[in-house]
Amino acid sequence: MSLSVVHSHALLGLQAQQVQVEVHLANGLPSFTLVGLADTEVKEARERVRAAIANSGLEFPVNKRITVNLAPADLPKDSGRFDLPIALGILAAAGLLDPVKLGGYEYAGELSLGGELRPVRGALAMALALAASQSHGQGRALVLPELSAQEAACVPDARVYGARDLSEVVRRLLPAEPTEGEPWVRVSPPHRLAPAPQPDMVDVRGQAGARRAVEVAAAGGHSLLLMGPPGSGKSMLAQRLAGLLPPMQTQEALESAAIASLAGRFVPEHWAQRPTCAPHHTASAIALVGGGSPPRPGEISLAHGGVLFLDELPEFPRAALEALREPLESGRIHIARAAQRAEFPARFQLVAAMNPCPCGHLGSSVRACRCTPEQVARYQGKISGPLLDRIDLQVEVPALPPQDLVQASAGESSAAIAQRVQAARQLALARQPCANALLSVPQIDQHCLLHDSAREFLTHAATRLGWSGRSIARCLKVARTIADLAASQRIETAHVAEAMQYRRGLKGG
Repeated sequence: MSLSVVHSHALLGLQAQQVQVEVHLANGLPSFTLVGLADTEVKEARERVRAAIANSGLEFPVNKRITVNLAPADLPKDSGRFDLPIALGILAAAGLLDPVKLGGYEYAGELSLGGELRPVRGALAMALALAASQSHGQGRALVLPELSAQEAACVPDARVYGARDLSEVVRRLLPAEPTEGEPWVRVSPPHRLAPAPQPDMVDVRGQAGARRAVEVAAAGGHSLLLMGPPGSGKSMLAQRLAGLLPPMQTQEALESAAIASLAGRFVPEHWAQRPTCAPHHTASAIALVGGGSPPRPGEISLAHGGVLFLDELPEFPRAALEALREPLESGRIHIARAAQRAEFPARFQLVAAMNPCPCGHLGSSVRACRCTPEQVARYQGKISGPLLDRIDLQVEVPALPPQDLVQASAGESSAAIAQRVQAARQLALARQPCANALLSVPQIDQHCLLHDSAREFLTHAATRLGWSGRSIARCLKVARTIADLAASQRIETAHVAEAMQYRRGLKGG
């Protein structure tokens, strides 16, 4: 047979699009032509495939005109994932492989010059696409490099097989039956390991108000801004939030792992553990939200299902901070480029920390602030009002005098707080299909039931403070979480009053 077809996938955002690798061998001047909107990395497969086939002890058709088409032609293809399907297509077109066996699998893998298989990005996205096709009756299995196969095996019921090199794959696709001692070995899904030790809240001395705010943020999935002088404990509190969150569900874990796989950051040992991303304040807007060509996920998508910690918030570029406004509301980020468009999930829990002024000691009882009012206003003005309005909890973390720090006893442990957080989150999920921070306007009307006194109190206070509709809605969501922590079905005045204390905003000098 001089024509063969091998099935593979190309990545477009988080979606794995079906690709057919068509190989045709013809008589004529020896050549190797690759078409189908292939990137430079894909075009370089010609030299890798030629050397890998020869060094694997197989015969490369050197006296043939080889044409490889990656269909559909209008879908961009990148990376070295097509090395393995191209090599198998050439061998099948030369009549060395069984076309029936070849058609029962989908392949991806980068080849070394010696024929070894190297891992590829997006193995989980490919496995998810395969699981969707199996539900439609296509029923192919997936053949990947061993490390990539461990990632793909996380998808339930996906048939995934791993291989070390090209020779191992070819042996199983020969026209003759494979030897009895070399069957395909299906890769088992990874076991959920015990979570790695997290920093404990017991290490935080004092700061009862900030500790309470962190507990409320964890219980409701709320965004949090911590403001205070240097050394007051803002970073300590932020780093301990992830240890209070409930365990990930299977669908959450799959989405989070698929994004990490796209970026080449997936580690099987971290399966089903909530991610924590802490980009440096010099990160650009593209690094935060994603971009490039083809589009790649940014830090907000890599933090999907977990925590995004932005330390020194005003030091981030203004464009980077403003780019957070849409995903904070929608939980998704749309990246549009001239050639293509991609969408990534970005349902993260934002935790930010900042100083109140350039010197950091505005309002401190320990050290005097030396900043002018203009410097304070300019520094705080780096954070726009619309972004600040989207942060549910805005908490001051004051500097404690040395005697209070020395005499303070150990606080409550993360394990005890996590139990209350889990109980409050279960109450919310039993009442509605999401955490309180994700409530829509109709759901707020339905589930955030106020006593008459609480409604009157909120109306009067919001009028005096000049709150927007978004501020009132977010205050109600936080009050709903506080009521859940108190196991109260209705929101009392005390719950509203506490929620309002968490939205006092920045104070100028």
